[in-house]
Amino acid sequence: MVERALDDGTRIAQLLASELTGRETGPFADAAVTDADPDVEATPDGARAYDVTLGEARVASVFVLPERVRVEFAAGLDAAKRAADDADLRARPRATDPPALLVFVADGADAKRVLPVFRAAFDAAREG
Repeated sequence: MVERALDDGTRIAQLLASELTGRETGPFADAAVTDADPDVEATPDGARAYDVTLGEARVASVFVLPERVRVEFAAGLDAAKRAADDADLRARPRATDPPALLVFVADGADAKRVLPVFRAAFDAAREG
């Protein structure tokens, strides 16, 4: 069997949404994909596909690029950065007001690897 990397940004975003919403217990139970654009088309700068919320609070926004996804975390930035580093995902702070953390999901397999980053952000949001 030949394995291929999934490097289609739209499909990666769909996989990530499924991973986030497919868990009914634990830290993801209250997470939701909101304000989704079902017709989103990837752009080189990233087109906003959906937000990820915890209750009423936006934790992150997901942007679709042709060959990857960019997740812009708005909550739990320090904890999310540590989790991204532990998962060996490319992450960098964004000096905006308010600040953000960008995490890049370059392959379909990374949709699972980014879940601890969301968990860290959710936990920090719940505490803060």
